[in-house]
Amino acid sequence: MADFSAKDVQALRKASGAGMMDAKKALVENDGDMDAAAAWLRENGLAKAAKRTDRDNSQGTVAIASGVGVAATALLKSETDFVATSDDFVALVQQIADAALADPDGAADAADGAADGAKDRIDELKVTLKENIEPGEVVRYEAADGNHLGAYLHKQSGRGVIGVLVELAGGSEELAHDVAVHVAFAKPSFVTRDEVPSDQVDAERATLQGEAEASGKPEQAWPKIVEGKLTAWFADTVLLDQKFAKDDKQTVEKVLGSASVVRFSLVSIG
Repeated sequence: MADFSAKDVQALRKASGAGMMDAKKALVENDGDMDAAAAWLRENGLAKAAKRTDRDNSQGTVAIASGVGVAATALLKSETDFVATSDDFVALVQQIADAALADPDGAADAADGAADGAKDRIDELKVTLKENIEPGEVVRYEAADGNHLGAYLHKQSGRGVIGVLVELAGGSEELAHDVAVHVAFAKPSFVTRDEVPSDQVDAERATLQGEAEASGKPEQAWPKIVEGKLTAWFADTVLLDQKFAKDDKQTVEKVLGSASVVRFSLVSIG
C-alpha cells in the first residue's frame, strides 16, 4: 500500500490542477512519490489532450507586444471564451507575443509554441483546462528606417480578439495607429487593387454581369451597372478603396496623402 496522506493528495491537486480521484490514483500508481505522480498525471493528461485535437478551437486570445520600430502579435486558441479569458491563458499568449518581439527570428518559434518555454505551459493548460489549446498565428514587424509602425489591439471581455500591425512609408506614428484601428474594423484583405488575384476579379465580374443581364434593365446600361458594383466590391476588400473608419467622407487612400501602406496584418480569433 502506497504511503501518502490526504494532505499529499490535496497538495498534488493544487500543484497539478487534477481532480481528487486522479491525484489519488497517481499517488497510488507511483507509491506515494509526489514528483513521479505529477509526471504521471501530466503524461496521462497529454494523452487525453491528444484525443481532443479535432475539437473546434475557434475561441482564444490575441496579444500584442511593441517596442521602438518593432511589434509582434500572437494568437492562442481555445475551445471556449471562459478559458480564453482566464488569467493563466491571457498571461501565456502575452508571453508568446513578448518572445516574438524580443527575437528577430522568434516569430516562427513562437508560432510553434516553443518560444521561451511556452510549449510546456501550453501542455500544462491542455491538461488542467481540458481543452484543445494550441498556438495560432504569430506576426512580427520591424519597420524599415524612416517608416512608422502602428499597432492596435481590440479587446472584448478582458481579452484581445483582434490584433493589427501596420507599417507606413511616410506619414506619422499617429496615422499608422489610426490605419491599424481602421483595419481592425473594416477587415480588408489587400492593400491595393493590383494585389487582388485576377481570377477573383474575373469571377466577380462574371457574377455581376449575370446579375445585370437578369435585372431586366437595358443592355446598354449593363457595363455601368457592372463597373459600379465592382467598385463597391473592391471597397469591401481593398484597404485603399475603403471609407476611412474615423471619417467616412474620405477613403483611406485620401487620408494617407503622400504616405503609403507598406504592409498590414490582422490576427483575430475565429
